[in-house]
Amino acid sequence: MATVAVIGLGGMGSRIAGRLLDAGHDLVVWNRTPQRASDLVARGAVAADSPAEAARRADLVITMLADPAALQEVAEGPQGILAGATASTTLAEMSTVGLPAVRRLAAMLPDGVGLLDAPVLGSVSEAESGSLRIFVGGPEPLAQRWMPVLGALGSPMHVGPLGAGAAAKLVANSTLFGVLAVLGEALALADGLGLPRDTAFEVLSATPVGSQADRRRPAIESGQFPLRFALSLARKDADLVVSAAESAGVELPVAAAARQWVASAQKAGLGDRDYSAVIAHITDTARSG
Repeated sequence: MATVAVIGLGGMGSRIAGRLLDAGHDLVVWNRTPQRASDLVARGAVAADSPAEAARRADLVITMLADPAALQEVAEGPQGILAGATASTTLAEMSTVGLPAVRRLAAMLPDGVGLLDAPVLGSVSEAESGSLRIFVGGPEPLAQRWMPVLGALGSPMHVGPLGAGAAAKLVANSTLFGVLAVLGEALALADGLGLPRDTAFEVLSATPVGSQADRRRPAIESGQFPLRFALSLARKDADLVVSAAESAGVELPVAAAARQWVASAQKAGLGDRDYSAVIAHITDTARSG
């Protein structure tokens, strides 16, 4: 079994680490707040004093971090991952950080260090159950080497060379935010036209957004949106989608509009709520407007 290090033990990283322990891997962990490692250490993981130490002790280093700035902080510098990585180390960047961050990391790799960009589709429940969708970018032999480890976390799919994983995740995210915005606006329209919510949901169930309407209905009706993925992080991801489109010279007015709704919800104080709370924000805003 390979020794795996997990850098970043938030909601996603801690569950990924737990899955690796369950699969029988030797595990090294590091988090900026050391207390977050305590439960994993009690289960047999080793806590490293720095990202560099974690990298020195591992064959595969997984990063699951909030944003590009966090990745830069833990990867670079005298105590960063790159300072501890050796020619036998592979780094799997599993956060959603976008193409520029992946390219920056690739440009700084020590000789012989392998890099995969492997962001995930799914949230804490999928991470806990091992049902994440994992978009793997990088050289195919390197990707195939680590497929058994990634398979403990979900369903990995090799999508192309380095950077393709980040690109695939942005494509997926562009649909997620767009669907929530469309659902929110459809409900706002139903409210404005006097259509009862029960009827509106029956109508929406017959449309392309039907599965999302059915899935989100209990939260919308209760006004409670259990936290799976913070809206503040969704804002970061929506920004990455729009930025990537602009860099590629692609006009995405729907993605830009969805991003604007997410940004508006964050400005309204919903940043710590689940990102699906944007639906309630849309209906409330439309009603008050």
